[in-house]
Amino acid sequence: MHIPIKRSRTDIVFAGVIGGICEKYGWNTNLGRVIYVLLTLMPWFPGIIVYLIFWLLMEKAD
Repeated sequence: MHIPIKRSRTDIVFAGVIGGICEKYGWNTNLGRVIYVLLTLMPWFPGIIVYLIFWLLMEKAD
């Protein structure tokens, strides 16, 4: 099972997940990372688990 978003090949910090999502929707990558970090710090958002799930489900960059 894959989602139709590819991991970024150029905007990589760990696996390119946030960069790939931001490229798909035309968002600023730095803003996407800041939002992700802020959400991860919230107690009700399991950010690391969501990141790992996206890493597994997203297609590799070409």
